[in-house]
Amino acid sequence: FGYPTLVAVVTSHFEGRSNVMSAAWHTALSFEPILYGVAIAPGRFSHGLIEKSGEFTVNFLPYEKAHLITLVGRTSGRDTDKFHEFKLQTIQPVRVKAPVLKDAYAAYECRVVQMVKTGDHTFFVGEVVASHEKEGAFLEKGIPDLKVSDPALYIGRNRYFSAKDAEVKKIDPEEARLILLRGTKG
Repeated sequence: FGYPTLVAVVTSHFEGRSNVMSAAWHTALSFEPILYGVAIAPGRFSHGLIEKSGEFTVNFLPYEKAHLITLVGRTSGRDTDKFHEFKLQTIQPVRVKAPVLKDAYAAYECRVVQMVKTGDHTFFVGEVVASHEKEGAFLEKGIPDLKVSDPALYIGRNRYFSAKDAEVKKIDPEEARLILLRGTKG
């Protein structure tokens, strides 16, 4: 299912209850308005909180927090206050009630604009109403500085790797065409 992928940590809040869960299925959807979506199974505690509150936050944690990503994904919020249990620190959200994780190098506060049943999951489409980013985590035009943000990349079955030391190539489209043409003629 599309591995490796960037894992999001989704927080929710409704009537005094907050929860946090990891989600491998999520994506940007639109620039105007800015929309972001997450797929959550109806049996998850977060599903009900988001459905009732109409809001959520999407948090991106660095590789050094992969153990927390695993724990919040493998523990039910129905029975456990994961914020307390795992000593998660939050910062005050600006426009929603769902907490923002202090350790996130980026976070989006979202208001639900659409819920789409997609087989065994609900796809919550949220309009991004506020965003947060760690100072220095991004270069120009939203490109992450891997040395600062160090995204936790997921390859399945509780396995993660760091992109911090990855080789990054910028591909010029003209150069790519020339390489392709040389390769097909030779």
